[in-house]
Amino acid sequence: MMARLPLMKVLARAFFALAFLTLAGPALAQEERIDNFVSDIVVHPDSTLTVTETITVTSTGDTIKRGIVREFPTIYRSRSGNTVWVGFEVVGVQRDGHREPYHIEGASNGKKVYIGDKDVVIDHGVHVFVLSYRTNRQLGYFDKYDELYWNVTGNGWRLPIDRAEARITLPPGATLLQHAGYTGPQDSQGQNFDFRQDPDGKVIFSTTQPLALHEGLTVAVAWPKGLVSKPTAWQWVGWLLSEDTSLDAAMVGLLLVLAYYLFVWFRVGRDPARGTIIPLFVPPQGLSPAACRFVERRGFDDKAFAATVVNLAVKGYLTIEEKSGFTLSRRKDAVDDKLSPDERALAQGLFANEEQITVKSSHYAALHRARKALQESLERDWGKGYFRTNRNYFLPGLGVSLLSLILVATTSNDTGLAIFMMIWLSIWTAGCTALGSAVFSSWRSVAQARGGVRKGLGILPALLMTAFAVPFLVGEVVGLWFLSGHSAPAVVVVAMLLLLNPIFFWLLEAPTMIGRRLMDQIEGFRLYLSVAERERMALLDTPERTPELFEKYLPYALALGIDQKWSEQFADVIARTSESGAQYSPTWYSGGSWQHLGAAGLASQLGGSLASSISSSSTSSGSSSGSSGGGSSGGGGGGGGGGGW
Repeated sequence: MMARLPLMKVLARAFFALAFLTLAGPALAQEERIDNFVSDIVVHPDSTLTVTETITVTSTGDTIKRGIVREFPTIYRSRSGNTVWVGFEVVGVQRDGHREPYHIEGASNGKKVYIGDKDVVIDHGVHVFVLSYRTNRQLGYFDKYDELYWNVTGNGWRLPIDRAEARITLPPGATLLQHAGYTGPQDSQGQNFDFRQDPDGKVIFSTTQPLALHEGLTVAVAWPKGLVSKPTAWQWVGWLLSEDTSLDAAMVGLLLVLAYYLFVWFRVGRDPARGTIIPLFVPPQGLSPAACRFVERRGFDDKAFAATVVNLAVKGYLTIEEKSGFTLSRRKDAVDDKLSPDERALAQGLFANEEQITVKSSHYAALHRARKALQESLERDWGKGYFRTNRNYFLPGLGVSLLSLILVATTSNDTGLAIFMMIWLSIWTAGCTALGSAVFSSWRSVAQARGGVRKGLGILPALLMTAFAVPFLVGEVVGLWFLSGHSAPAVVVVAMLLLLNPIFFWLLEAPTMIGRRLMDQIEGFRLYLSVAERERMALLDTPERTPELFEKYLPYALALGIDQKWSEQFADVIARTSESGAQYSPTWYSGGSWQHLGAAGLASQLGGSLASSISSSSTSSGSSSGSSGGGSSGGGGGGGGGGGW
């Protein structure tokens, strides 16, 4: 049996326990909170505000260790959806009647004012913090009145607020026309406040119930027009340039990159002057259809592939059969002697393992091999010496653009996020540029097409390509938005900066003098291929129009995008041939296009469907009023929140 404790010891222990609970109980039950939040707001005639916030807190050392943090938005969305930019300048900071150290850090949508010294822990108990600041662009200007719509406390506090009060001094000479107030969480319209005006005309809103976490007090007052000055457009521009550091960085980068590219383009990127264009009745010496297209466009595409296939057929090297697709078959008597180097490269790649190729994805390897061989041959024979890419001048511009983006990122409100977005955008932008180029090319092909058949064939792929590209372009805009710190003007400038690079990537390419003369000759041959009958009569010594001439230059017309015009010139010739009893049709082609649509239909199919099939088969798979009663808690200017630190 346990021994009983002496009575005196039991009484002593009970006494000390009771004393501990009596002394420590209030401290244990105490909760960190804002006891009183008083905001004195003065509206000046120049439309600026001076705000003095007196914040009384009870600290237990839980979150309020060194002081408090006041978060103030300088970038936010108005209820009408517009982006609102405001100024913010700290005038003074005090704690318990004495000046207090503070520092300011950027946030994703504004500023954070840390009141207190990072090396000093304040005592537990009640402290009074006073923050004074100036701000502008907070007023609303309406037809019949001007207004202050102000989120007094902000809805982002991580401490409960026992009581909040707003005391507003209107502009000199102003009378109150209307007012409204809102309490509670974001977007609520609670009315837990009292309203009064003191004898001096000061407007006072006081809460009647405590505000829980993330609840706030928002007020709105209106007065007659003409008592405050509305900012001019130039003032708005000045504010943007003086306070939006992301915009400043983007503007500097844009001007530097533009100046560099213009200087380089003037020095090395301008094309030689175009010569006199004289109609030529034969293609420039040594140029195949694909070479003509490559030189004219300064690059390779699948239309050059299609034109080469047709020219191989015309030369008797292969046949084209159209029957729910295209089948290419090498003739038994085919020889390479009559082929140009680029045609020979394509033929060897196409028929390396088989004598017959169907233009579909199952023959991807052969088609891709032939495409690559054709492109390499054209670049080798008709690239260097005829064109200068000037890539060595483009790289410094790209480097300056990258440095500009780094500068934008480091001046953003959220530097870490901006740097991440810059790295992500560098990759994403390259993809969007390629997609944009593909969209442009597809619609350009539609615009250049002649006749309903060709346009109809091209519109659907162009629409599909556009629909595919749109989400990626939207992602680009969103990325720019985050990179520039939610600054809409900076987004526009950064987008212009990025756009300069692909534009000058293309502009810096320039033909040499030899290349320019060759382009002039191609233009002269194009002039002959595209002239109408009545224009032809003005040309001397034009070759006689025969079905053989139509076939001979059809691949060139396909390569230069004027196959429809070339075909129309021979409609009467082929019709007379048929009337004479000698039904004409190309020996190298079999399919329904010639029988049903004639020369124009054949050209349309070869220039449209064949090229599209090759392409797909060779590629692997203060603007809204609050005082009128339509507002809510959290609306208007001001706002933010805070907590301890």
